[in-house]
Amino acid sequence: MEIWINPACSKCRSALTLLDAEGAEYTVRRYLEDVPSPEEIRQVLDRLGLEPWDITRTQEAVAKELGLKEWPRDAANRDRWIEALAGHPKLIQRPIITAEDGTAVVGRSEEAVRDALSR
Repeated sequence: MEIWINPACSKCRSALTLLDAEGAEYTVRRYLEDVPSPEEIRQVLDRLGLEPWDITRTQEAVAKELGLKEWPRDAANRDRWIEALAGHPKLIQRPIITAEDGTAVVGRSEEAVRDALSR
């Protein structure tokens, strides 16, 4: 499994602590440094079963600068959202854990992290 983290994020640190406590094998991706490509974001969205606006941190300063809250949330604008996430990775919700079964979860709660562990 792989976990996308921002080391400054308390939810990410909590997820790592739980993964370690459970003896999980995982790789860490510091996605602000190792920025996912638009294609990688598409793949993770498919695994999550979500749309790009579902994993966008709309309260970030850059989101406000871009006016993301006003962007249409539809198929015609999906690529625009994905490009924004790839261009400004701080907008990506975290942590994202890719599970062994090919799915993924946004691991912001202990329950979500445990869900990823059970897959």
